[in-house]
Amino acid sequence: MKLLPDVLRSIPADLPIPINDGACEHLENKQMSNVSLWSTDDQEINLSLLSGWNVIFCYPMTGRPGFAIPKGWVQIPGAAGCTPQVCSYRENHAEFERNGIGIYGISTQTREAQKEATHRLGLPYPLLSDADYSFSSALKLPLFEVDGLKLIKRLTLILKDGVIKKCFYPAFPPDKNVLEVIAWFSKNQA
Repeated sequence: MKLLPDVLRSIPADLPIPINDGACEHLENKQMSNVSLWSTDDQEINLSLLSGWNVIFCYPMTGRPGFAIPKGWVQIPGAAGCTPQVCSYRENHAEFERNGIGIYGISTQTREAQKEATHRLGLPYPLLSDADYSFSSALKLPLFEVDGLKLIKRLTLILKDGVIKKCFYPAFPPDKNVLEVIAWFSKNQA
């Protein structure tokens, strides 16, 4: 197995901090859009139909062995740190499962790229592909472009019965977002 470069496994100390540009202010208390996405476990998931509590974390893209990351990736505020973020949810999955909270990760990467990440990283939750931008367009999520790729800016949504109750944006640092979410649930879960 080829190891990922350090930049894909850990958070660089000098990672630029993204600013809150207000691009997600419209999301809280909004009904989740009626859009279905394919998951890494070959299920079509309509997030608007999920019952109970669910966490949807959106990220630009996970790194893949043998594929170059875009030039200047680490200097783009909020870009780097996807793999550590995905792994932080893996490491805390039992906590969410114990409390009946579903976890889903979403990026604009293809389902095949996400299946590779799911297997390589041993993820116990599904990743969903928004490669056609149906989800990000329906919710008017903030995107950025680099090297011809259109990617979702990092954000995390907490849903209760299909309604967005909380939006963390920008979610930074990426590997600590899971701790913010756990803290929010400890104060707000009914």
